[in-house]
Amino acid sequence: MKQFLLFLALLGLMGCKTSIPSENYVTPTLKIEPLTEHTYLHVSYLETESFGKVSCNGMIVVNNGEAIVFDTPVNNDVSEELLKWLKSKKLKVKAVVATHFHDDCLGGLEAFHAEQIPSYANQKTIELVQDKPVTIPLNGFSKSLDLQVGDETVILDFVGEGHTVDNIIGYFPKEQTMFGGCLIKSVGAGKGYLEDANVKEWSQTVSEIKKKYHQTKLVVPGHGQYGDQKLLDFTIELFRE
Repeated sequence: MKQFLLFLALLGLMGCKTSIPSENYVTPTLKIEPLTEHTYLHVSYLETESFGKVSCNGMIVVNNGEAIVFDTPVNNDVSEELLKWLKSKKLKVKAVVATHFHDDCLGGLEAFHAEQIPSYANQKTIELVQDKPVTIPLNGFSKSLDLQVGDETVILDFVGEGHTVDNIIGYFPKEQTMFGGCLIKSVGAGKGYLEDANVKEWSQTVSEIKKKYHQTKLVVPGHGQYGDQKLLDFTIELFRE
């Protein structure tokens, strides 16, 4: 009997210990999906003339009651929805990061500024939107920047040009998780929107990222399915000249 009770107790402990949060949040405008113990995927939807309705990925890193958001949802209304969800989880948003200057990265930035949340981007991103009718990120950096979330560090890094001249990646060393944004393609994807791209440098940039962050286990692209380093390999080959 004692052995049976001990087994039940151990089973209960195992059931309580999970490395990945189990809850999903899904509405017609926003999806939030747990990736690891400390990261979430957020997905919103952009209507485009060339590609129709496009799902746009962002990532959230959480630790010790704090959060950093990579790329805003596509507009302010959906950003407010995301911020409401974060508040419901009792998370303080320490920063929002725009990984390049397109709408699928900073289209909902005004909603974050309304909540007095600091925004960060490559200095090139700030320069590119300076004369555009969009909300401008408040804090720029030229090469790389470390941000604190709880007692952990998130790395923002500009390695080179590709999808745009300003595209950066985010990296969470604790879980070896990378937000590649639109610089990284999901496996099987096409080349996509190239009007602002540096196609000649794209493959080399991603090769440098793979070398620099060789321990990466999870890669989240700007659009489509996340996965492992196969996304880096696929992107390198897709743009190899």
